[in-house]
Amino acid sequence: MIILLRKFLVILWRIWFYVLVAVPIVIMFPVLLVLSSSDKLYPQFFWVARNIWANIILYGMGFIPRIDRLQKMEKGKSYMLTANHTSMTDIMLMLKASPNPFVFVGKKELVKIPVFGFFYKRVCIMVDRNSAGSRSAVYKRAQKRLHQGLSICIFPEGGVPDEDVLLDNFKDGAFRLAIQHQIPIVPIVFYDNKKRFPYEFFKGSMGSMRVKKLGFIETDGLTAADKNAVKKKCWDVIHQELAG
Repeated sequence: MIILLRKFLVILWRIWFYVLVAVPIVIMFPVLLVLSSSDKLYPQFFWVARNIWANIILYGMGFIPRIDRLQKMEKGKSYMLTANHTSMTDIMLMLKASPNPFVFVGKKELVKIPVFGFFYKRVCIMVDRNSAGSRSAVYKRAQKRLHQGLSICIFPEGGVPDEDVLLDNFKDGAFRLAIQHQIPIVPIVFYDNKKRFPYEFFKGSMGSMRVKKLGFIETDGLTAADKNAVKKKCWDVIHQELAG
């Protein structure tokens, strides 16, 4: 009986997550529509997403972000943000982790999420991983955003790995872009997201969500030939933190 009650409460709690995702967007729809209408207004859109939307969801779910920064990001500088991908809450926690405005590169399937998908399509860079043409278009859009002084966020595993995989292999895109534009890579570790809000529907719990921004990986002077070495270095430092 206790187990059934707990499952019922977890279901209500997880439904509450989707309410928290959607309702603020509906309430702020006119403002978000204006702020997402122009690239020049994107920093203001990012501020709303980071300081209002993400806070409502995280604290409303009983999640307490705890962010440890080994290095400070310089205001107005572009970075490549990379992190392990574990949960739907990665989006909100990444917004909290970076004070610098950035644009997500993510899978096009998220467009199908009601309400959220409308703005996701307007402000994020979508990729169809089954289409070579889509991947090429991503680079062009990411380059445009970097030239505007924004940062880029890519989850280099390419998706959420299986439950028993600590850290999946990284794909090349984030590291190729970082080297092309000579911008620092910021390895970020999400320790608790998989435990707090996993994709398994009957699991999850309130509590701290620890984030650690590791030392930046500089790309100044590197070329395409260094891509695999940089990718391995980024994977190694994130994996070491997760395993430790």
